[in-house]
Amino acid sequence: MGYASKSPWVIHYDASSCNGCDIEVLAALCPGYDVERFGIINTGNPKHADIFLVTGSVNSRNIDVVKQIYDQMVEPKVVVACGICACTGGIFHDCYNVLGGVDKAIPVDVYAPGCAVRPEAIIDAVVQAIGILEEKSKALQAAKKGA
Repeated sequence: MGYASKSPWVIHYDASSCNGCDIEVLAALCPGYDVERFGIINTGNPKHADIFLVTGSVNSRNIDVVKQIYDQMVEPKVVVACGICACTGGIFHDCYNVLGGVDKAIPVDVYAPGCAVRPEAIIDAVVQAIGILEEKSKALQAAKKGA
């Protein structure tokens, strides 16, 4: 039985966006787009999450929170940067306190650009993340067997 045979759980965090991408993440979770058909479940607890969806850019005030959520997640885990702000800093990249995209704080596995990112792009990114999660799970199991 593969890792992806269980329902992957996602946790969503708005780093510092205009909330356009947050609305699209919620749209992807609602019946209109129904990401739950892939077994995806939204959670508020990082210890239960497999996939970390981040919207908005990283700044000097939230970088520690992003790192803390990531560190609380159990391996294997995947990070998805949702929206151009999470990918590169977006329209806020020249602001005095913006450090850039999520990859300035934690490793990002999948980028889903857009302003605002479309629900279809979010679903595609999550499906890619499930594949990466499966690969990371196999690598983790192989490392445990070798140890």
